[in-house]
Order: sequence, then structure tokens, then C-alpha cells
Amino acid sequence: MDLALVWVFILAFAVYAYVVLDGFDLGVGILSPFVATSEERERMIGSIAPVWDGNETWLVLGGGGLMAAFPLAYAILMPAVYAPLIAMLLALIFRGVAFEFRHRDPRHRPVWTAGFVLGSYVAAFMQGIVLGTILQGVETAGRSYAGGWWDWLSPFSVTTGLALVAGYALLGACWLLLKTSGELQERMFRFARPLTLVVVAFVGVVSLWTPLMSPFVAERWFAWPNLALLAPVPLLVIGIAVALLAALGKRQERPPFLLALALFFLSLLGLGISFYPFIVPGAVTIWQAAAPDASLGFLLVGTAILIPIILVYTAYSYWVFRGKVEDQHFYH
Repeated sequence: MDLALVWVFILAFAVYAYVVLDGFDLGVGILSPFVATSEERERMIGSIAPVWDGNETWLVLGGGGLMAAFPLAYAILMPAVYAPLIAMLLALIFRGVAFEFRHRDPRHRPVWTAGFVLGSYVAAFMQGIVLGTILQGVETAGRSYAGGWWDWLSPFSVTTGLALVAGYALLGACWLLLKTSGELQERMFRFARPLTLVVVAFVGVVSLWTPLMSPFVAERWFAWPNLALLAPVPLLVIGIAVALLAALGKRQERPPFLLALALFFLSLLGLGISFYPFIVPGAVTIWQAAAPDASLGFLLVGTAILIPIILVYTAYSYWVFRGKVEDQHFYH
């Protein structure tokens, strides 16, 4: 068994689980300024109140797993993204504080709500910045990061930051289709259609921009026979986008959320296809960065126990708080 590849799949699963769970959570915060009344905003925030604080578990697993399983990649990538990563963590912390203080300090609720919204935007945007920085490649010298402090700030990384904000907003809108009804649900239907088009446009821009920056990625996608073998991926993206728009047009509640998750899955799959076998794009492969097999095996034992527990607990919490949100005080 190739333990390094097993850990790649574990980390990819953790990243996708984080996007699935915290994505719509952040998306609710991103969309909350655009509703008509404070009552609607309370229902939106009430839809995530029972579950929001457990979603960052997967972020911790992904970051900790990268450090433990691929220490060389962690040592190179972290200095390249220190600034946006710290900004993201501070935004998540401030967002969590604001979320709880909204209910404990009604007198200053508008201020705390603004903090919740700002934290949602900054966290989502900085996550996209981190992604874009890694995708555009980081300068290395041997086993160390050799770039500058501001290398993370580029037109490409800003584009990926905006793309992730739009993607999370789409997930948030589709989540609220499941959890709300009436005028608020109708508003989310109206939001989701243009958001779908914006997200697909961003996927197209990033997908075309990445090969222009990396000859390796260009050859992976456009050289024969890869062009024919990998063509189903972009075609599936288009097909899912069409199906999502059709489901929204039919006012279906459940399919849009599942289709939005499928768009994110295909995007993650496309990134994996683009850069495999590199874990630091263009510089370090999976096996060069991996810890010794003995360490990977030891870590795998604990992870094999931990992940099912997290999954069961998460599924149970969502089951307990299933259904529509009609009373903004149902949890707090």
C-alpha cells in the first residue's frame, strides 16, 4: 500500500468536507446583507446556528494532516501563505465571537451582525487567496521557500479569492432553499441563478488561466491523448451547471444543493488532475514531501478511528436539527 497516496486522499477528503460544511456556513454570512428584513436575516443565521461551530474540524484535520504527513510541503507552503492564512484564522475567530454575541448582546446586535458578515467575507476571500497562491506556484530553493512576503498577492490569487466568495455564496443560497420557505426561499431562488452563472464563469477563467502559467498543466490537459481522456471533466461541469439552472427554474429544493456540491467536487478533481504528482506545484512531489512510512502508518491508525467518529457525530447533529427554520430562536 502506498501510504503517501492514502494520505493525499485523506487530505483531499478533509478539504472537500470543509468546503461542503463550512462553505454554505460562510455563504449564509456572505448573503445576509442582501435580504430585506432583520427577521429574514435571523432565519438565515438560525439555519446554521446548531452546526456552524463544528465545521472547522475538517480545516484543523487538513492543516494538521499536512504538517504530519507531508512536513516538507508544509514547511514550504506555510511561509508563502502566512499573511492570508493568519487573516483567515482571525476572521474565523472574530466571526465566531460575533455569532455568539449577537444573541447575548441584543443592544449591539447590528454591530455584531456586521462583524459576522465581515468575518464571512474575509475568511472566504483569504481561503481563495491561499488556493490561488499555491496554484500559481511558489518559489523554492532546495527544501525551503524562497519567495517574498507579498508573493501571495497577485491578479490570479485575487481572482481565485473572488471565485471562492461567489462559490460559497452559491452554496449558502442552495442551503437556504432546503432550510427556509416563503419569501426568503424565493429570494434565494433569485440569487442562486446568477450566482451559478458567476461561479461557472470563474471556473472557466481559472481553468484557462492556470495552464497559461504552467506548461506542465497545459501539457496535462491539452496534449494528446489527455485531451480526449480528460474532456469529460469540463463537459460534466457544463452539464451540472445546466442541470442546476434547470432545477432552480423548477423551484426544486434539494437538487440545487447537491448539484452545487458536485460543481465543487469537479473543481477539486480538476485541480488534482492538473498537478498530480506534485504537492507543491512544479517543485515537490507527493513522495518527496511525505514523512517516513512508519510515521504515516502510525498516523493512519489514529485517523482511521477519528474520522468515522467525526462523520457519525456530524451526521447525527444534522439529523437532529433537520427540517425548515421557522423560529429564529429555535436553537439559541
